[in-house]
Amino acid sequence: MTTEVKNKMGNTTFSGPIRSQNGTRLISKNSSTGLISDRTLADSGVRDARRFFLEEWFLQRPGINANIDQVSTVEVQRALNRNWEALGTNMTTALATFNTTSAGILLTTATADQDQAIITPHLDTAATAWAGCLWGTENQVNFETSINTAAIDNQKVWAGLKLTNDHLVATDDDQAYFKFQTDATNSEAFTDFTKLHFVHSAGGTDFISQLPITVTANTIYNLKITIDSDRKASIFVDGIQYNVTGTSGSTGGTAVTTGTTPSGALDDDIDLIPYVGLENGAGAAEAIGVHYVCMSRTINE
Repeated sequence: MTTEVKNKMGNTTFSGPIRSQNGTRLISKNSSTGLISDRTLADSGVRDARRFFLEEWFLQRPGINANIDQVSTVEVQRALNRNWEALGTNMTTALATFNTTSAGILLTTATADQDQAIITPHLDTAATAWAGCLWGTENQVNFETSINTAAIDNQKVWAGLKLTNDHLVATDDDQAYFKFQTDATNSEAFTDFTKLHFVHSAGGTDFISQLPITVTANTIYNLKITIDSDRKASIFVDGIQYNVTGTSGSTGGTAVTTGTTPSGALDDDIDLIPYVGLENGAGAAEAIGVHYVCMSRTINE
């Protein structure tokens, strides 16, 4: 397609339906660097009839499991989200609130060292399609969330697909998630604690990609993971794709750049669970905003 045709199409109104073999995308272009950012949310430009979609916009607050499972005559239970729950060390329902400065919810830890604030689908049997529908590595799963950092003090932040709610790299044999931490206390050592990292593991072999992104306070980050038909994970931050390392290791982190190189193949038929979590590390409350979580997968394997 020539530049002339592209420029004309940018201001063209069509009277009939527009057809595209592989969907449409909403993009923006940095006027200084020319870098293209894909701003399409959760493949929602045009939805593929061969895929299943779930979106959580937090119309109700997540609560701890015990509060969600109360009888519906209890006021606390009636006000809570039935699809997502809050959990973690010393987490309470009261610590998941609506965010007063941005969209979505605000998760705040309690004040003891290593207190946590984590959200995940309500995991009780048959409680929600978020948990009942399996997010298998063979299902071409897409995961996307938007988070908002608060102060960067002493904390661990993680978001993505895991087997358990633990942020440690070594805990889950199979996983694909973003992680930021300010230090190695009660965690693994990273080479650069100012950077955002992406962790993926296949059958107990870990890989840590160190992205060229310095995490800053009071900043929104859009995080996206896509797993293709070969079970290879690609990653995007704020609509920009980054390479995924093929160098194994459970500490340190291998520096990567923008690019389209995916991970190696994840293990087959591993059902992963979406999590967004925060852990404090200095005996003081920490907070993080979560605006939404969107996922999709193929309807059939």
